[in-house]
Formats: sequence, C-alpha cells, structure tokens
Amino acid sequence: MSKISKPILISIVGPTAVGKTGLSILLAEWLNAEIVSADSRQFYKEMTIGTAKPGPLELHSVTHHFINSHSIDELYSAGEFGRDAVDKICELHQHNQTVIAVGGSGLYLKAIWEGFDEMPNIEPDVRRKLNEELDENGLKSLQLELKAADPEYYQTVDLQNGQRVIRALEVIRGTGKPFSSFRVSKKIEMPYDHLKIGLNMDRELLFSRIDQRMDIMIEQGLFAEAERLYPYREHNALQTVGYSEIFGHIDGEYDKDEAVRLLKRNSRRYAKRQLTWFRKYDDIHWFSPDQLEEIKSLIQKSLHRVT
Repeated sequence: MSKISKPILISIVGPTAVGKTGLSILLAEWLNAEIVSADSRQFYKEMTIGTAKPGPLELHSVTHHFINSHSIDELYSAGEFGRDAVDKICELHQHNQTVIAVGGSGLYLKAIWEGFDEMPNIEPDVRRKLNEELDENGLKSLQLELKAADPEYYQTVDLQNGQRVIRALEVIRGTGKPFSSFRVSKKIEMPYDHLKIGLNMDRELLFSRIDQRMDIMIEQGLFAEAERLYPYREHNALQTVGYSEIFGHIDGEYDKDEAVRLLKRNSRRYAKRQLTWFRKYDDIHWFSPDQLEEIKSLIQKSLHRVT
C-alpha cells in the first residue's frame, strides 16, 4: 500500500432507515476500524428506542464512540461535538489509517467535515439560570431578550427551538457580545482527508422501511420511553421526530392512532429533508445499501490499495 498524505475519515450518510448502521459495521470489521457516531440523539443514554441505536451485539462487534456518552440533562451542541469528535478521530488515526463516521444529522457531520465556530466557554450557572427562566416564564421572554441583544441572530434562528435561543443568550450574557459575532462560519482545513459515501434507495421502498421500523419501535416500547422523557421535552434533542409526536398525544391533543400516523408521516418527511441537505454536497458518492462490493472498491482506490 502506498503512502498517502493524510489519514481518511470515511463518512456513511443518508436518510433514516436506509441501512447506514449495518453497512458501517461491515466496513469497520473489514477495515479493522472504529466508528464515530454523528447522530445528534444517540449521545444520550436515556434515548434508545426512538434513536435506533446499534444493538448490543453491534456495539460489541465494533467499538463505537459518542453513543450513550451523555445524559439528557446535558446540552451538547454541534460545535461541542465537533471539537470532541475531531480530537477523537485524530486519536484513532494514530493507530489506523481509517476511521468511520456514520449518521444522518447534517450539522454534526458538517462539524467534522468543515470545522466549527470557536465559541467561548461559559459558566454552567448561566445556562442553568436560563433554563429556569424558560420553565418559569416561557419562551417568549427569552425571544424578546434575544431580539434586543442580537437582532442579527434573531432573524435567522429557529425561534421555537428553546435550546437554540438559550445557547445564544448564554453566550450573550456570559460575554456581553452578540452571539452572531462568534459565528464566523469559516472553513478550516481538517487533519484528515474525506471519503463521503451516501446511501439511498427507491423512494417507496425507503418509505416502507421507515414505516416498518416505526412499527418495531412502537412494539419495543417507544411510547413508554417517550413518557419517561416527557419532563425533558424542551430539550433540543427531543424536539424531533419520534418523540414530539408522542408528547402531543400525552398532552391530550390527539389519540394514539393519530400519534402513530404522525410518527410515520413525519419520519418520511424527515428522510426527504435529510436527502435534500446531503445533495448540497457534490463530493458524496451515492450507492444503494446492497452495493457492498462497489463501496469496498471505492474505498480501496481511496486508500491506494492494490487488490
């Protein structure tokens, strides 16, 4: 094998339920590599069924990082993940030329592909106080504070996402400067090369797989898991498909059958949004999940291997 200038991060991306986990494990076993999860919800120990984490046998067969690494009462941003994940990838590259990243969370993948804005460290008490204010006074007062302190970011942020609003106000209160002043979005050169592999399949087949997966999750106890997580429903990781629909049912907005319908519909819509996001990248090599040999061939060429 000829020498290459940098080690390689192989990213396996694509919509939910397309088969990313299964492929990543096959490739990791083949390459004797370890896996970095870039899924914004699999970090959390308490979120298992609704996040479709790898099962115990899969976790045992290949070493995974950033799965069950945090508790739901911690806010873990894409920027924080980016810093931690790049450090971990570089550490793993000291022992293996390849590391595999797998996930469907665009911002978290972007953090390990392009870098991230350097945000200041803020005392935890600032965040704690903001969460207390959210519980006591609601989101509206925090939105108004953000509008006054940083109108630029106010115009772009999802104002209904409480944790995003809190994150901005945390930096504003902690530094006295607008949050937008730290968001320079400059690309940095990463210490590894990239090979991005995207998985996709016929739309109707994908939607059928999504519906089947949701049926399995429900059988496994998704509704009970969501009930346990209900006290944390304002957490960013829970304001997503798979939990928010059940919270609406718990709040009495609709019955269980409607919750199931919404779970499936919104999961299909989420898959479409994921594909739209990934199509912005023209360096993703797209395959069907069953094209294992073709994917291996591409990896071999990237590693300059001679078979």
